[in-house]
Amino acid sequence: MNISLSSEFADAVPEMAVAWEAVPVREPVLLALNEPLAKELGLDPAWLRTDGLPFLVGNEAPGVAQAYAGHQFGGYSPRLGDGRALLLGELRDDDGKPRDLHLKGSGRTPFARGGDGLAAVGPMLREYVLSEAMFALGIPTTRSLAVVSTGATVQREEPLAGAVLARVASSHLRVGSFQYARNTGDHDLLRRLADHAIARHYPGSTYLELFTQVVAAQASLVARWMLVGFIHGVMNTDNMTISGETIDYGPCAFMEAYDPTTVYSSIDHRGRYAYGNQPIIAQWNLARLAEALLPLFSDDEDEAVKLALEVLGTFDEHLERAWMGGMQAKLGVSGDIKPLLTDLLVLMHANHVDFTTFFRKLSAAARGDAEPARSLFLDLAGIDAWIARWRALNPDADAMDRVNPVYIPRNHLVEEALAAGADGDLEPLRRLLDAVTSPYDERPGLDHHATPAPRDFTTNYQTFCGT
Repeated sequence: MNISLSSEFADAVPEMAVAWEAVPVREPVLLALNEPLAKELGLDPAWLRTDGLPFLVGNEAPGVAQAYAGHQFGGYSPRLGDGRALLLGELRDDDGKPRDLHLKGSGRTPFARGGDGLAAVGPMLREYVLSEAMFALGIPTTRSLAVVSTGATVQREEPLAGAVLARVASSHLRVGSFQYARNTGDHDLLRRLADHAIARHYPGSTYLELFTQVVAAQASLVARWMLVGFIHGVMNTDNMTISGETIDYGPCAFMEAYDPTTVYSSIDHRGRYAYGNQPIIAQWNLARLAEALLPLFSDDEDEAVKLALEVLGTFDEHLERAWMGGMQAKLGVSGDIKPLLTDLLVLMHANHVDFTTFFRKLSAAARGDAEPARSLFLDLAGIDAWIARWRALNPDADAMDRVNPVYIPRNHLVEEALAAGADGDLEPLRRLLDAVTSPYDERPGLDHHATPAPRDFTTNYQTFCGT
């Protein structure tokens, strides 16, 4: 099969693209293939399963390691980049839009900073499951095309089986990309990077409009994460895209019992990236993008700062609109729901109520049976009073079922599937994918996938970066 990969990023900003080759994989074994996505990209799934396996691990053509900087847990690193990843190039999808084809776990690059550049089966399968679940939930995201076992041994705390993930994005441009360009002091490089981002994502925009669009996209994205209880876990500026897509599914997880302070990441010791902090961090990251773009807003620095602050000030409005609109949909009502929502979240927090389960079961209350939802609470008087107020607004149960998922990647099920997959048993992974890629349709035989994790599991649950 002849595949034409363009090099739009490398052509636009060659200073930020280091030509590099993936580590050779002699005996690749396919673990997961996203056939619908392959077809969308004009790739033959049958070929990918056989002769195309070397293509999926980067052994058919060299790629580039992308340079970027980033604030990691608040500390600035001027040179990060793709330490274990390669951009193979861009493909055109069915709509003619360019899509990056990118590898993770393809070996050391000049940005590896002492790492081995490899990835293990478990973390790569995690990204496959989580990204496809997010796509099915309608949340902008990079997507996973394939996970391929390399036959290599990856040394972490214990020896693990190695794998490469092939993923697809509208681009891999990050806030950290602009921080890197600005840090070079080369304003022509910064301008060319911005021109590339505009052409790729927001055609016809000025530089200030580019920033305006990114602020709106990221505010919407974070609100949508929170509407399904998603916690990214490592919202560094190098993990925030210009496109508004979710990227880098490392220490991420879905919240079980509602608690704004929920943290699952093993490295987030102070809760910087807790569920409830995600809007604050997103706005902080966008301020770093504004700093990087200042020379493009105006030759007068004071004017540039003024313009940037005006745009940044719209973040809260965008977030509130997306959050409240989403919550109106989840509750099946319209109008001012702020007091109702505030009281509900207080009740859910105090009663340790599972976030996903409650909203799905609430539609039964709209149909006349409140017991499935009220049985989740110890404070029955409190939830009964709240349900009475909510019912007075005539909620639409059918509309609620269209936005409140039955199935999410429950953390205990993800861990079970990854452990089995690492041992060569992919059946739990297939069952989990079947559930979470059709999240709104309740189906027989999948009760286990709609059940919250046991309390003893959630108490000590941690996720890891997978590096």
